[in-house]
Amino acid sequence: MTPTNTYYKRLAETIIKNLERRQMQAHYCPTAAEAVTLVTELIPGGSLVSFGGSMTLKESGMTEALNQRQDITLLDRSKAGSPQEVSDIYHKALSADYFLMSSHAICTSGELVNIDGTGNRLAALVYGPSNVIILAGMNKVVPSVEAALSRVRNTAAPINAIRLERNTPCAVTGACSDCQSPDCICAQTVITRRSMTPGRIKVILIGQELGY
Repeated sequence: MTPTNTYYKRLAETIIKNLERRQMQAHYCPTAAEAVTLVTELIPGGSLVSFGGSMTLKESGMTEALNQRQDITLLDRSKAGSPQEVSDIYHKALSADYFLMSSHAICTSGELVNIDGTGNRLAALVYGPSNVIILAGMNKVVPSVEAALSRVRNTAAPINAIRLERNTPCAVTGACSDCQSPDCICAQTVITRRSMTPGRIKVILIGQELGY
């Protein structure tokens, strides 16, 4: 085990204790492959499953694994044929048994910090699906809520704006300017400090760099 691997494991143990104190279920997986296996075990056959936009889910192989399962009903907006179908999936996802996503930042003290444009992902995190499973690489870990907000605004948002080919100031400069651009992807900010239903939110920390 390398020093980095050991560091990730020990830091994850600290974060897991703080997540559990906030009534979230938490796990640590050294690799993305192990995380995908764990999630597959957590989601029983017959479940209605959906997921939010996430490079972490794609890079980890989680999205592919969900699409390969024949024993679940998967709501996948990428397969929608029209904007109306996308909207229908957004709404149906709020009644899913399991909703998968990542988090833009996770504080060592256990808070989750996310900023969203459309808001479907954060709506599902806050209320609706019976279970929310969050996969996040250890590169998403920050020491405080303030650091989390800075990470989202100055790292995750600019990279996502570039990926989505949005015409925003941050896509040009790489830094947040608190813009009101028509292409802005930062409409809602949600800080999750506790799961009101014990264990509803399940956080899986992965000992790799994944997503933005």
